Amino acid sequence: MLISLNIVIFFAFFILSLTGFGHALIAMPLLIPIIGLTTAAPLVALASVVGTLAMLVYYYQHIRLRSVWRFIVASLIGIPLGVWLLKSIDNRIGMGVLAVLVIIYSVYSLMNLRLPQTKRLIWAYIFGLTTGILSGAYNTGGPPAVIYGTSNRWEPNEFRGNLRGISISNSIIVVAAHAVSHNLTPAVWMYFLYSLPALLIGTAAGILLAPRIPPRVFHKLVLVLLLALGIQLLFQTIN
Repeated sequence: MLISLNIVIFFAFFILSLTGFGHALIAMPLLIPIIGLTTAAPLVALASVVGTLAMLVYYYQHIRLRSVWRFIVASLIGIPLGVWLLKSIDNRIGMGVLAVLVIIYSVYSLMNLRLPQTKRLIWAYIFGLTTGILSGAYNTGGPPAVIYGTSNRWEPNEFRGNLRGISISNSIIVVAAHAVSHNLTPAVWMYFLYSLPALLIGTAAGILLAPRIPPRVFHKLVLVLLLALGIQLLFQTIN
């Protein structure tokens, strides 16, 4: 079990440092069958704080708070609701929601769809609240944030910086919410400490290899993998 856990964490945070997002979408579907949803969610939240802080060192200067403060406020409101949902709904329902989310996001990205520009401020609150709920429940608030940033036509560096700003604020609040909800069990802390070296090595490897791999090619491969994971998780939920 611990070997599988470390492999998943290494790969997930390798992807985070290489592409800037997607680690939870990879980690959660793979960890749920190993340690269960209620353990995987707080574990990935703890790991996300460490991984995101490492990435923030590279992109903090590109964060544009003027573009994301409304989004962040709405997401922080949604996080406690997501944590409550984690403990209040059946695991199979949660796994099904996660599977559908992964499939929709993967297909959307693979088709290179271009959403209309979101000029009205209300969309920041809508996407932010959705991100908060998904972050609190399944650590998968990335897709709404990515779609919102794409719709606002953020430049690449601004895109990465803003995502890191959103991610670190959400990760810290998600961990606090899990602590208040008594989800940070001894088992979660044990798995976190066991996987910490894999997390750090994966993050460092991604940073070192990022300049050497064509981003578009690797991004496509990641999306295909996510789609396969989503379909696999959906079948596990149905069966």
